[in-house]
Parts: sequence; C-alpha cells; structure tokens
Amino acid sequence: MAAWLQTPPGRFLLEWEQAQVDAAVADLFGFHALQLGMPELDGLRTNRMPHRWLAGRDLCCDFDALPFESASLDLVLLPHALELADDAHVLLREVERVLRPEGRLIVFGLNPASLWGLRQNLGRLRRRGEPYLPSEGDFIGYWRLRDWLKLLSFDVEAARFGVYRPPLRSDAWMQRWQWVDGVGSRWWPVLGAAYFIQAVKRVHGMRLIGLAKNARAAAKTAPAVALNNHQNKR
Repeated sequence: MAAWLQTPPGRFLLEWEQAQVDAAVADLFGFHALQLGMPELDGLRTNRMPHRWLAGRDLCCDFDALPFESASLDLVLLPHALELADDAHVLLREVERVLRPEGRLIVFGLNPASLWGLRQNLGRLRRRGEPYLPSEGDFIGYWRLRDWLKLLSFDVEAARFGVYRPPLRSDAWMQRWQWVDGVGSRWWPVLGAAYFIQAVKRVHGMRLIGLAKNARAAAKTAPAVALNNHQNKR
C-alpha cells in the first residue's frame, strides 16, 4: 500500500484521512496512544497524550499479539490495518483487549460500495490491467464493520465518508473533479471511497469513578513494552 499512496489518488486519500484524524485526536485525552499500520499517516501528531507509539517505528510487534497489558491504552488508531490483517477479527479482539474502558478506537477503511471499489472489482473480474486500488487486503464494508464493533461492545461516536471523485489516475483530472466532493457528501454520503469511524469501548456495569481513582497511577506507569524514546520527543 505504501507505493500506492504515492500515486495521485493515494495522495488525495492520504490528505483527506490526515485532515480527519488531526481533528479527531486533538481533543482526546489520556496517557497512552497507539497507531497500528500505515506510517505514511501521522495519526497522532495533534494528540497530546504523553506516551504515543507507532508500530513499526517506535516498537516492533505482531498486531494480533500486542505487547501491552489488558485495559492499558486510551487510544488505538487503525488506518487500513484491518483490511491488511491476516485475520481482521483477531486484530479487532486484540485491540479491544488492550483498550481501557471508555478508550477510543479510530478506524479508516476503503469502501467497497463506492466508485473506487466498483472499479477495483471490475478489474478483478476482467483480470486485465493494473488494479486501481492496492491489490493486497480485503476491503471491509462500513456496515459490516459496525456490526463487528457492536459485538465487541463498542459504541460508534462519529462516522463519516469522504473522497467522492471518480477513480482517476492523474492529478489534473482529480483536480477537475474536485466539485464532486461537495455534491457527494450531500446527496450520496455513504458512497465515498473511504470511511472514518470513531468508537468508544463500553464496559457495562463499570463505574467511571473507579477509573478516575486509578488515573494517577496510570499516568505514572506506562504499559510494559520495549520501545525507544521517540514518542516523548514528538
């Protein structure tokens, strides 16, 4: 996917996702945040949590066996990580394990029910030409992902679609169709090429006053994980 992000549609998608995540994480508070996948997206740059990790740069780990204690993270960001995972269900369950009650999860995905997804599927059926989107991975539908989150006791707090321009390859043509973004978000919002979901982990019956009581201890003790000091310099 890294090579595809250097193409005109890839750069446009990355720009849209960077804007969404910058706004979303700026006011999310806590102590420990983790991004899994897609280092081209600086997903935690506007976040102010004291401990922030990017898997693959700040620590090395298997995404389905994270080196964090259960209920130890306040924020996990998954930019297209579920699509590229060997088993998306296993990864999502592992993320649910390491998140604290009321912790936040942010997911970016490519929408198979979009013009970009349609072009990709037609190319696969015809078995000719270069795929428009990255060939690896399994794109997960928006409503399908919401069902998975609900089964794991996540509540979706915010969700939006974006990137309504046709599946074009050149910068010039992508710019010419810029006007479609405004029309698409108004008239066919769920057909954007990409989606953003922000969800919160709910633990029914747990009293938030108990979480607040342990906040000072959590601030002093980071999760047990091998890493460098990069996150404290950001």
